[in-house]
Amino acid sequence: MSTWSRPVIMLLCGLLLLTISVAVLNTLVPLWLTHDLLPTWQIGAVSSAYFTGNLVGTLMAGWLIKRLGFNQAYYIATALFALATAAMGLEQGFWMWSIWRFVAGIGCALIWVVVESALLCSGTLRNRGRLLAAYMIVYYLATVIGQLLVSKISTELLHTLPWVTALIVAAILPLVFTRITAKGESEEAPGRMWSMLRRRSARLGINGCIISGILLGSLYGLMPLYLSHQGMSDATVGYWMALMVSAGIIGQWPVGRLADRYGRLLVLRVQVFGVILGALAMLSNAAMAPALFVLGCAGFTLYPVAMSWACEKVAHHELVAMNQALLLSYTTGSLAGPALTSMLMQSYSDRVLFVTIATVALVYLAMLLRKADRHATPIAHA
Repeated sequence: MSTWSRPVIMLLCGLLLLTISVAVLNTLVPLWLTHDLLPTWQIGAVSSAYFTGNLVGTLMAGWLIKRLGFNQAYYIATALFALATAAMGLEQGFWMWSIWRFVAGIGCALIWVVVESALLCSGTLRNRGRLLAAYMIVYYLATVIGQLLVSKISTELLHTLPWVTALIVAAILPLVFTRITAKGESEEAPGRMWSMLRRRSARLGINGCIISGILLGSLYGLMPLYLSHQGMSDATVGYWMALMVSAGIIGQWPVGRLADRYGRLLVLRVQVFGVILGALAMLSNAAMAPALFVLGCAGFTLYPVAMSWACEKVAHHELVAMNQALLLSYTTGSLAGPALTSMLMQSYSDRVLFVTIATVALVYLAMLLRKADRHATPIAHA
């Protein structure tokens, strides 16, 4: 597949529809549970069920892709997501919704591994950064579209579930008209993902995905809390969050091109330094707009560059397994980061959010600088 071949375009179209649905549900499910007067711990447990499903789906993905191929795995994942979403309208309550959100989490993780792995397998050192940048742009644009839909249309449960389910089913159609293949797919050995996690040459990329999960999980989950505690209204909080995500969208394409041209290591150093500057600017009560813009632009572009770094260290037939390992690393970071940071914020101060972000980024920057002499900068030569 070339850079913008038919399979690549179809994959991104399907991802757009699916991510809109994910964004709508991730926002509305806690609100629906709140309207049903469920206690806070049960609302949190339902959210945790979804992320637990993500972990399980990530572990299953390599086996499923190897046995059935990209297309069939995508169809199964999308069908799981659609069924779990529609089922929430049939039976309500804490236990049933926990089960359905767990199933939805499995489907979403399978979809992410299929799409990311297919793009990685289709790319080369010359264009892989641009492909992953396009993937992240589509992902974040769909997230913004989903939030806009939530603010503009009815959010009643039985009004929302039908069109969201229809959107998920429609996401199957783009891949019906194209077939995705990858050379060397059949050569991958079972259980390869665990060996990917232990591969020393890819450790900087794997660590980068963990750090990215911690950063983005904390920013997504705790930045609204921080802004709300500053006395801002919900609308104002939404404005600042939109600014931060928009900065990530703006930064994806130029960062991807720079990583392809000058190498992942140099770009990773600059990104991590930008995260530290943005966090320190938020701590020092500097102008919030430029501080959040820098934080969003550097933080939200870290994951695809770290992923590209790790994938350059493996053979072509190991890309699916490596993608599993990277998504597992990211998910682990996104679960652990907000949990630990929220406890620190509760014990000390809301400003600990930015102290934690700066500290974690500084640790990763030290790794990038310390190992520079042992890792040649990968440059995609024209």
